Amino acid sequence: MRKGLRRLLITGGAGFMGSECVRVAVKKGYRVVVIDKLTYAADLERLEEVKGRYRFYKEDICDKKAVEKIVRRERPQAILHFAAETHVDRSIVNADPFLGTNIKGTKVLIDAAKKFRIPRFMQISTDEVYGDIKKGSFSEDAPLKPNSPYAASKAAADLLVKAYMRTYSFPALIVRPSNNYGPWQYPEKLIPLAILRASNNEKIPLYAKGKNAREWLFVSDCVKAILLILEKGKTGEVYNVGSGQERKNIEVAKAILKNLSRPKSSIKFVKDRPGHDLRYSLDSNKLKRLGWKAKIKFREGIKRTVEWYGLHKSWLEKHQHKKLSIKF
Repeated sequence: MRKGLRRLLITGGAGFMGSECVRVAVKKGYRVVVIDKLTYAADLERLEEVKGRYRFYKEDICDKKAVEKIVRRERPQAILHFAAETHVDRSIVNADPFLGTNIKGTKVLIDAAKKFRIPRFMQISTDEVYGDIKKGSFSEDAPLKPNSPYAASKAAADLLVKAYMRTYSFPALIVRPSNNYGPWQYPEKLIPLAILRASNNEKIPLYAKGKNAREWLFVSDCVKAILLILEKGKTGEVYNVGSGQERKNIEVAKAILKNLSRPKSSIKFVKDRPGHDLRYSLDSNKLKRLGWKAKIKFREGIKRTVEWYGLHKSWLEKHQHKKLSIKF
């Protein structure tokens, strides 16, 4: 553990990726404080195994007074900013919550970090800020060309953080992971919802022909990368976190069906999503030079994920959201 970075404030700590970071950080001996608004995709059940070992605040990161009060009281040595609205389909239906949480919320946090001279701020972003790429991979200095309201909101937040770095010498880093998956993911994203649908003998809807490709990163590998960057990353830098394990959506669906012994006929193709990015791919060599490499292969990761949801089907069913027609 890096000297002077023992106290962490983790925003969105009851979410999918944030909760994994909380669990791992607590077990590593960090003193962890969590801020989470507890919106539809958050759940404190994700933190049961470290219950009583972290401090929790139910607050909206857009609330300047609340955030400043917490930062003043807790004086974290690093802020890990996971909190965000994340689902592309929802951003297409209504972009307002994304512009609020992802842009305004980020500004509130970096203003508080600046005001109280927090030594390190980590902006957890996404590979989607780069847009899509037909061949090759995006390096950290690639231009930002977001193609959805969600991606645009995250790109705006990244640019705001970069502006604070330049203007105020703000001690921040930006982390851009590829598509995360694994236990505890809310069933609006491809893998958990496909598992839920297939488990109930329902069709898995795929956009167009299911040829959209993503780099799939097991959530534990992602969090290990983030904590390594926290410890060894250089202030002012951007770090891509990609697994190098690219799969098309149809390949992901077929892998899930195979693990559940369901027929390939369970896939249903539907009209494509507006502005749908075809392919994401990251060059993660900068991170690898710090000593990180994704350890969980896609085949193993899918197997683990399917098995976990099989053991926690009640949680999966409890969190299925029926108000939005979700496809992939």
